[in-house]
Amino acid sequence: MLGIGNLTTKLTRILFTHIKHSLPDITKEIKDKSKETEEDLKDLGPEMPSEDSAKTQLLWSMITDFIQTYKNTISGKYDTKRQMIQNQGKVELSGGAKIKMNFYNLYQEYDGYRATSEYNDMYIQKAI
Repeated sequence: MLGIGNLTTKLTRILFTHIKHSLPDITKEIKDKSKETEEDLKDLGPEMPSEDSAKTQLLWSMITDFIQTYKNTISGKYDTKRQMIQNQGKVELSGGAKIKMNFYNLYQEYDGYRATSEYNDMYIQKAI
């Protein structure tokens, strides 16, 4: 029971059993991280094209999407690409919808008076 040979054999067995018990957890963690990384890559969008014309098209598409999102934010329209701001479980409005709601709240105390009754949504959108 003494000596380097016996110590090596015993430590090898201990290391082997430790690896045998830990390997499934390590494999599962690697698969989970790999799946998480693939989802992050999908969220980033398509990969950068190699041709100049395709790069220009991608850039033009991104600019158009940004402009549309900006217009939707200003006009208060719901945009599926943009997540609504969550604040303690309630959804906050943004852009033009928030401005219109403030008008309603400001003149709410006056019975029958609507600050925006003379203006339709298109007029308010143009004003914004």
